[in-house]
Amino acid sequence: MLITSVHNEHIKNLEKLKEKKYRDKSMEFLLETKHLVIEAYRAGLLKELILEQNEIFPLDVETLYVSGEVLKKLSSTSTPPTVMGVAMMPGRQEKIGERVLILDRIQDPGNLGTIIRSAVAFNIDTLICSPDCVDVYNSKVVRASQGMMFHLPIIVRNTEDVIKELRERDYKIIGTKVTNGCDVREAAIYSHFALIIGNEGQGISEKIEALCDQFLYIKMNGNCESLNASVAASILLYEISNK
Repeated sequence: MLITSVHNEHIKNLEKLKEKKYRDKSMEFLLETKHLVIEAYRAGLLKELILEQNEIFPLDVETLYVSGEVLKKLSSTSTPPTVMGVAMMPGRQEKIGERVLILDRIQDPGNLGTIIRSAVAFNIDTLICSPDCVDVYNSKVVRASQGMMFHLPIIVRNTEDVIKELRERDYKIIGTKVTNGCDVREAAIYSHFALIIGNEGQGISEKIEALCDQFLYIKMNGNCESLNASVAASILLYEISNK
């Protein structure tokens, strides 16, 4: 089937997936690029494949052929790809693993996507986002994650509640501070832990800070006051993974 009109009803419904409220309602989100489509397909979450009319990309899934104009309408980038897809959100995640990363009010989509990639790379088995983090299925987050979001259980929960729950289960709660912490290279890391990465501008909140058992910092040149949240998270996770 070839669709050339941006006013087609199905296309209009797909375009709505650019907005969080429609993603949440349908439990679906858009994918852009072959790599993301393949990762969703491998995870069993690819619902529909969307191809430019002359593109050849055979996958065993319902396929829709569209014009370049329609792809431009659906894409969130200035240069739309020739391959897009519709993915289903994973089922609600409840089980929390032993190596937990908690994000407190992360706002930048690129940061969240990069942190997801690093979490997978360095063996985090559960990612927990506070409800006021940027939406996991935001198109920029999806692209920045490079498909790694399909390889990591992601839970959205109230940060204070989940930390209190983990403390009752003897998890070590680890915060991050530029000062008055332990150098991550020297810190002892326990088998059950939750590492907290805070908001880009404000760090972790005072309420969350009060729930932490210890704090880590990254030793660096004194001329640099702080690191980007995703860079800091990646370094901390790398160091922790080597302990």
